[in-house]
Amino acid sequence: MILINLLPHREAARERQKKQFYSQLLSSAVLGGIICGGVFLWYQGQIDTQKGRNALLKDRTALLDAEIKDITGLQAEIASLRARQIAVENLQSDRNMPVHLLDELVSRLPDGIYLRTMKQDGQSVLLTGVAQSQERVSELLRNLSGEQAWLHKPELVEIVAANAAVSSREQRRVSNFTIRVTLNRPKAAAAASSTGVQQPIAPAVPG
Repeated sequence: MILINLLPHREAARERQKKQFYSQLLSSAVLGGIICGGVFLWYQGQIDTQKGRNALLKDRTALLDAEIKDITGLQAEIASLRARQIAVENLQSDRNMPVHLLDELVSRLPDGIYLRTMKQDGQSVLLTGVAQSQERVSELLRNLSGEQAWLHKPELVEIVAANAAVSSREQRRVSNFTIRVTLNRPKAAAAASSTGVQQPIAPAVPG
């Protein structure tokens, strides 16, 4: 006996395929949504973790900034104390400076030279005087050019020939000179420092 299916099997097959396609599409959409949700949650977790690290770094940076400010304040205080110490040392050293300068000049002055003034300005000392001849001035420059304890680097600023009255009838040819010399505090001095501010002095020293 031959059975003949008179039902619309093609339409039924198409319907099954359509349902299967929609079912696969829905499954794919659900799976894609799950994957996207998982990826989103993972990235969100990473972002939250990085935000936590950034907040921690910000707090640590603030603490370090406060410590740096404290260190800067301490350094400024140390520098201020050091400046005061140097100022006190300079005052102690400068207290005897005129005596040392006068003693040094007297020991270095050759015969035939008379100092009129000695003016100190900072580390520079300006000497003015009268010499019997230019050779005496050259000798004074040589004496000041040696290894001195307090004076060095002499520089002849000016030398001018002039006449000096020896008596009412006699005049002698002399040389008026100006010499600049630099102060050089000896390293052996406990309060030696090259940053001190000196008060000018101007005594007249006979040679």
